[in-house]
Amino acid sequence: MTGSASNQAVTVEHLRVRRGGREVLHDISLSVPAGSITGLLGPSGCGKTTLMRALVGTQLVQAGSVRVLGQEAGSRGLRSRVGYVTQAPSIYDDLTVADNVSYFAALYGRGTEDARAAIDRVGLGDHLRQRGDELSGGQRTRASLACALVAEPEVLILDEPTVGLDPVLRVELWRQFRELAAAGRTLVVSSHVMDEAEHCDRLLLMREGRLLAQLSPDELRAETGENSLEKAFLALITMEQAS
Repeated sequence: MTGSASNQAVTVEHLRVRRGGREVLHDISLSVPAGSITGLLGPSGCGKTTLMRALVGTQLVQAGSVRVLGQEAGSRGLRSRVGYVTQAPSIYDDLTVADNVSYFAALYGRGTEDARAAIDRVGLGDHLRQRGDELSGGQRTRASLACALVAEPEVLILDEPTVGLDPVLRVELWRQFRELAAAGRTLVVSSHVMDEAEHCDRLLLMREGRLLAQLSPDELRAETGENSLEKAFLALITMEQAS
């Protein structure tokens, strides 16, 4: 792990997780700097979602520790401080965008103005009265993000938020993520698309339930001698297998 403890929004030490009778996360230790975008990257099935569930405290762990903002993951005190956007949009199909976000606002003790601000932040101000089942895939993703943002979380965990979106929407979401980080939020964003690593300050590279490296995109290039981040990741795997 890098950096002093006071600068880390998330610290994980020797985390092990078993699911279905087999170990799916193997002795993972990592840290996530506060006020940054950290990309969690690796192929589908490598354990990204399991790790993210551990970060928000919804995953039973076999061993190790997970601390977020200085508290044990899942602690009551973190409920409004940590936002989580799952792969599947977490909105109610029979409620409008406004009602969905207002519902989550009420859960966190926020008001109507907070709900509207969250909706505007994700660019859905013109879709307030559309029901969840009337939204496109990209709009549903943004509505889910608004439901998480309404609590003004200090840490935001995003599980493959851009999957299935067209390139224009992906660019727009990453712009919003950068604005959130610039405002002091800490984001952990998972993806299996290596070109999204370019948008991140730090990278956590996973394969088969193991953390291969935690470094910046430039450090990954320097370590592997590859300019393409996808080729650099593949080179890192080759180097790890040879060691």
